[in-house]
Amino acid sequence: MILNETYTLPNGVKIPKLGLGTWMIDDNTVAAAVKAAIAIGYRHIDTAQAYANERGVGEAIRSSGLARDDLFVTTKLDAAFKTHAESRAAIDGSLDSLGLDHIDLMIIHSPQPWGEFAGEERFFDGNLQAWRALEEAYNAGKIRAIGVSNFEEADLANLLNNASIKPMLNQVLAHISNTPFDLIEYCESKGILVEAYSPVAHGKILDHREIAEMAAKYGVSVPQLSIRYCLELGLLPLPKTANPDHMRTNAAVDFEISAADMDVLKSMDRIKDYGDANMFPVYGAKL
Repeated sequence: MILNETYTLPNGVKIPKLGLGTWMIDDNTVAAAVKAAIAIGYRHIDTAQAYANERGVGEAIRSSGLARDDLFVTTKLDAAFKTHAESRAAIDGSLDSLGLDHIDLMIIHSPQPWGEFAGEERFFDGNLQAWRALEEAYNAGKIRAIGVSNFEEADLANLLNNASIKPMLNQVLAHISNTPFDLIEYCESKGILVEAYSPVAHGKILDHREIAEMAAKYGVSVPQLSIRYCLELGLLPLPKTANPDHMRTNAAVDFEISAADMDVLKSMDRIKDYGDANMFPVYGAKL
């Protein structure tokens, strides 16, 4: 069962191969969602300072009845923090909000503040300052692993060439019809695990005829095929849901996609319209 399987990060820390995303789940309701996921068998929960629900996630972790070491918690340093001092304070802020004595993985949410996402300014110095704060927290035992999100090759090279500790993971937008193959290959060449957020394209591939036909061929749903696609690529998918039924089906992905069908899925025309999510920078909006 996929919920029992793990990848191993460069420092030897094991990370469950499937995680639960909590983006846009309100702080007042996220605890119930996380508790339901844990009851189903999820052991990897992903949150972020920008989601404003760390408190609720931490509540669910603390009241789960499981040993802390049985659960893997990821959070993200807000994209706006590009100085050492504010990053260091924010890391301690996450620990306080979560109510935990350590975070399993903490990552820089974006190489640029959201208002300047995908712009020419890469904030190389600011990311090095933020990364140094993560390194210090890692060395102090506050964080078990450190990484990044939405980092392109140049952003990763900045850390690889200048930091003391290499990034262990890069969390990026990746799904059928929009898979950054060159970036994935670069990350793999540097020993960086790639996580795939929005593996179901924010729900916008649910009505895609060709993908639906492929899913039917395997007797699975489009989300199941989409999540399996990421796993076949060696990625770590993070489907977001607060629905326990969806949590169960998202984890029922113990099947294999043939090499020929993977080739078809890899070549699908790119989805450019993410509906209501178009307003967010990672889906193409300029703030």
